This record gives sequence, C-alpha cells and structure tokens, in this order.
Amino acid sequence: MSMERFHLAAFETSRHGGRFHAVPQETIAAWDQPVADEATLRVDAAQRKQRVTGFGGSFTDASAYLVYQLSPAQRQRILEAYFHEDGAHYSLTRTHMNSCDFSRFQYSYAPVEGDVDLVHFSIHPDREYLLPMIREAQAISTDGFKVIASPWTAPPWMKDNRAWVGGRLRPELRPTWANFFVKHAQAYAAEGVSIWGYTVENEPHGNGDNWESMLYSPQEMTDFVEQHLGPTLEANGLGHLHVLGYDQNREGLDEWVSVMYPSEHFAGTAVHWYESTIDHFPDALDRAHEAAPDKFLIQTEACCDAQVPVWQDDDWYWRAEATDWGYTWREPEKKHLHPKYAPVHRYARDLIGCLNHWVDGWIDWNLVLDRQGGPNWFENWCVAPVIVDPERDEVYFTPLYDVMCHFSKFLRPGATVLGSTCSDLDVVAVAAETPDGSHAIVCFNPSDSPRTLRIEGLAEDAFRVVVGAQTLQTLLLKPLES
Repeated sequence: MSMERFHLAAFETSRHGGRFHAVPQETIAAWDQPVADEATLRVDAAQRKQRVTGFGGSFTDASAYLVYQLSPAQRQRILEAYFHEDGAHYSLTRTHMNSCDFSRFQYSYAPVEGDVDLVHFSIHPDREYLLPMIREAQAISTDGFKVIASPWTAPPWMKDNRAWVGGRLRPELRPTWANFFVKHAQAYAAEGVSIWGYTVENEPHGNGDNWESMLYSPQEMTDFVEQHLGPTLEANGLGHLHVLGYDQNREGLDEWVSVMYPSEHFAGTAVHWYESTIDHFPDALDRAHEAAPDKFLIQTEACCDAQVPVWQDDDWYWRAEATDWGYTWREPEKKHLHPKYAPVHRYARDLIGCLNHWVDGWIDWNLVLDRQGGPNWFENWCVAPVIVDPERDEVYFTPLYDVMCHFSKFLRPGATVLGSTCSDLDVVAVAAETPDGSHAIVCFNPSDSPRTLRIEGLAEDAFRVVVGAQTLQTLLLKPLES
C-alpha cells in the first residue's frame, strides 16, 4: 500500500524542542528520495509478537495521601493527566497489599496476633486515601484499567522472625496467608475496585533488610502457589485472578522460571529493573518468554530510586546526573551496571527494550511524590513522573510523564508488537499494530545530532522521517478510509 493511502501523524518529546506535543502535519517529513547518512528502520509486519497488556503506574499510600493534600482542582488535574483519554490514558496499575516502603507508617489488614481465621481482617487503612484515589481514577478513565496488588510482607505474627522485615512465612500459616488474598480481593470488590491479579511477593530475595519484606526461594513460592494460593482462589470463585510469580530484578529470571513453569497456577512472571541502570537484560527476558510463551511477562515496578527529585528543571531529566542505589552500594565487580544516567534516556530505552523482548506490560512506581521524594517511613527517597508541593498547592509534571505518554497513549491493550531492526545502533525503536489496524512506531534518538530514518515494511513505498537530537518520537500510520 502506498503512502498516499495512509495518514501519518507524529508526537515528540525533546530536550531541545519542547514537551510531549503533536508535530504539525506540514512539518512531518515523508519524502521518497534517499538522504545522505540515513538509517533504515525495517518493520517486519509478519513477525507478530506479544500482545500489549498495558502501561501505567502505582497507587501507593504516599501518592494517595499527597493528592488529597492538594486542592480538588489540582487533584483532578493529576488524575485526568494520568487516566483520561486526553492524557496518558493509563491502562495497567499496581498497588500494595498491607503497607510498603511508600506508606506513611507500617500496617497490616490482620494485626491481631494468632487470628488464623482472619476474623479481624480489615482494609480500613486504605479507606482514607488509597481507595478514594483509585475510585476517582476509575471515574475518569474511559476504558478502565487493570489493578495488580502485591504484598511486601505478611503480618509479622505469620512469619518465622515475627518482624516486618525479612523472615519467611511460617509453614503452618500458608493456608491463612492464601486466604488473606481472598479476603483482600473480596474487600476491594466491595469498595468498587476489582483486582485483576496479584504478584505473590514483592522482591522475594528481600531488599537488604531495609523495609517490609518476606523471603521465598523459587521452590517455596511455587509450592505455596500450587498447594495453597491457586486452589484457595479457585475454591472461592476467584480463579480468574492472574497470579504472577517472582516480582524482582530481571537478572534472576532464569532460576525462577525454571521452577515456576509449567505450573498452571502461574499466569505469568513479574520483573523489576533495579539490577542495572543501563542493561535491560534482553537475553533473560527472551528465555523467560521461551519458558512460558503463552503467559504474561510484566514489568511491575521501575523508578529513579535513591534519588531526591529535581523540581521544575526539565533539562535535569535529560542529563546524566541521576544515580541509583547501586552507584554507591554495589559490589565492585558489578559497579559498572550503575553509572550516572539521564532519567529520560533510561525510561525510553528500557520501555523500548522491554517491548522488543516480550514484555507485555510496564508499570512505573509511585504516581505522585513530594519534593523530597516521599512521604516514606523509611526515607527511601525516589522520583515519580509527577512531583507536588502540597504547601504551595503546586504540581510539576516531569519529562518522565511525557515519556510514559508516548507508550500508554498509543500502544493500547491488545496492540501487537512487531519485529523490527534499525541499522543505526544509537537509535532504538519498537513497532506495533494497534487494535484498530493502524501502526505505531516509538523511536528514541539519544544522540546529539538528528537522525533521518528510512522506514520500510509498513507500506509499499518506504518513507522517511527525521528524529531530532535527544528526541523521543511516536509515529502513527493510519490507513485512510476508502
């Protein structure tokens, strides 16, 4: 099909050319003649890969508390920016079950020692801010969004060390802990929030014994899901909920998927990005897909961690000044995985890299944080795409919000990722067919000079576009009606 039968639109975020915006139609390059030093982006429309589950962020106690310290107008502005179809249009989200590090204090829904029947189970701590925020977002969302819930720990009394941090689930309380998930799903449904799925445990390797955690080996988690969680959900009419295993860094995937599968109680695998600021571990993602090609592979958490947000300075997010936990704490032999990095670069490259290696969903961490990077009972400061100053009732949409828009707004649930290759190793790109039969290409040029891309494979004739220096661009190729 020739270019005359397509409508080409483009959206850009650039260090030099402004925030997320539509490129005027008359400035989109689509010429036919070769250009010196052009690169070729070849899309293989016949190589149909994974279907997109969604993109989004996480509802945390910290984020929910903050939005209710703002004026109603500012709260509405944030939620519309994230969930309305005119904004980022988020489709996949996460929240915590019991408290997490981004809670203002530690709490459990079953605080009574020895309550093995969960008679005193209550989600009361979530009713003040967390549930209202989710419901307001639901009211704004046109298409709705999926919610994944993750426990950081069981109540301390259920664990062998009887502490919030570390320790393992006591074997005799595995049935109680499985029933805890049932109680949570039922209680949230009664509040108008349907859970789509659960991860079994956030970061089962632990987090350095810093905040809420509970340890599992791959075999322990698989046994718990096979013998308790899966059957208990099914027995209570909740077998439709999606159980995701692992839920920690991609570097450890091989060990986990080799034990988890072929268990039918696991709907998929969840991963995080904190093992490295520069490596998205494509080989490990490929092997995880090969181990379970029909199951979900979802990135459930990512953020600029161990970093206080920079306020109202867009350019900082394009500069290689951010550091992470590993910059100071990593073992010398793995220090190279944690250099200083530019936040926009990291988000864009990771999203594109994950999609090209079978990840079907990508969830950012906190939706909203304050200027310190909290509130957080452990003072584990991090960056979010939206930063607020409640005292001044001010909101700062960082460029990270723009990056998320390039994916969540256009690669809607049900889109199919296509095979693609680019001859310019500096440029990274991902292509997809959208549910309405259009095509979307997200490409990122992190270099300091513009790149001309000759795009092949989506029309009879190749066409060319220019991706500016340090620019993230989404192209939409829509067939014209006959």
